[in-house]
Amino acid sequence: MGNLRIGYFIAGFVIGLVLLFSFLHSLPDGKLHIIFCNVGQGDAAYIRFPDGRDMLVDGGPNDSVLGCLGKHMPFWDRSLDIVVLSHPEKDHMAGLVSVFERYHIGYFLRSDVKKGTDIDTQLFSIVKEKSIPQKLVTTGERAIIGPVRLAIVWPSADQVAAVKGRAVLGVTTDSVNTASVVFWVRYGSFDALFSGDADARVSQHYIGQPLADDHVELLKVPHHGSKTGMNSAFLDWLFPAGAEACLENGTAMKRYCNCVLAVISVGKNSYGHPALEIENMLADKHIQVLTTDKQKDIEVVTDGQNWYVMSGR
Repeated sequence: MGNLRIGYFIAGFVIGLVLLFSFLHSLPDGKLHIIFCNVGQGDAAYIRFPDGRDMLVDGGPNDSVLGCLGKHMPFWDRSLDIVVLSHPEKDHMAGLVSVFERYHIGYFLRSDVKKGTDIDTQLFSIVKEKSIPQKLVTTGERAIIGPVRLAIVWPSADQVAAVKGRAVLGVTTDSVNTASVVFWVRYGSFDALFSGDADARVSQHYIGQPLADDHVELLKVPHHGSKTGMNSAFLDWLFPAGAEACLENGTAMKRYCNCVLAVISVGKNSYGHPALEIENMLADKHIQVLTTDKQKDIEVVTDGQNWYVMSGR
């Protein structure tokens, strides 16, 4: 009987240590964590801000995003401060249905376009049922989350109108890709651009605005590396001087000199993503490229100056 009690004590002590370590590990560390989730052919990225608040950008094509959140969020945390839907395509929004069912959502940010699919209907029914506050964003809107700034660069109000069927910007289209939410995340001298599926048809309307410094450190490559996702003018805007090659050490990459990173969220597909043209375009700029189909979850961590990346989890 005594041995049994000792066994219970040891088991309880070990569990307590695990819980304590998990709690301490989840406390705000003053760093920005950006995790590109391996969700197959789709997009989902979890962001934890330096003050502990968090954000999910898109939800991927299925429930795989739940596994990513389970790995990178504290197991007791059942809330997300912000969820961003770049645009209402299944490969970006289907997983949000399960997320919205299981998590408390502080704010839901999206562009003012819908596609009228079953997934649309299901997701927006949950938003209405749970009275989740929504914000329809357009170019120029900004938010401050602790020391981090968010800035929306696309879509413009005109482009939203174009997708709804009114001819503006010389582009009349029913493609919701062209109204994808594109935004900056800026922390100190570190800049990341999230581009959704907004492709070269519309990027010409927002490139050219001043950068925070001479280049960005992190680019989420548009449209899973589609050959129409970006062009040389887009990269020349983001990386005017190119970049020096990154020094690698196993799965970790430290920021040296002018090192920059491009992440392609992609899985098995029949579209030819990522296109060889895009890979060559990035290689010509000496930009390090990581893909979620090969590296799995990709986590970028920065203190606002230096940064590193971990992958393979």
